Amino acid sequence: MRLPDHVTLTPVDPEPGDDGGQNGAVLLDERTGRYYHLNPTAHLIVAGLLEGATQAEAAERLAAACPDAAARADTDTGELIAHLTRAGLLERR
Repeated sequence: MRLPDHVTLTPVDPEPGDDGGQNGAVLLDERTGRYYHLNPTAHLIVAGLLEGATQAEAAERLAAACPDAAARADTDTGELIAHLTRAGLLERR
């Protein structure tokens, strides 16, 4: 998967005193000027996809990072991909 040319991904800077955990990211659709906030879980999935992971691999990454969500990791990953694709923020290579 990849970001279309009109979309940029910017990780959110940690707040002062933060423990260094992932804080999510922001997607900017430069055509419309709309921002979309990715929570840390969604950012983990999108980062994996942009690095070349398959949907299944991204779901495995999510399950490893969030064991309590392991049972729904594949469904959540698929739903996020579908939502971002419909919004024109993510596309298949």
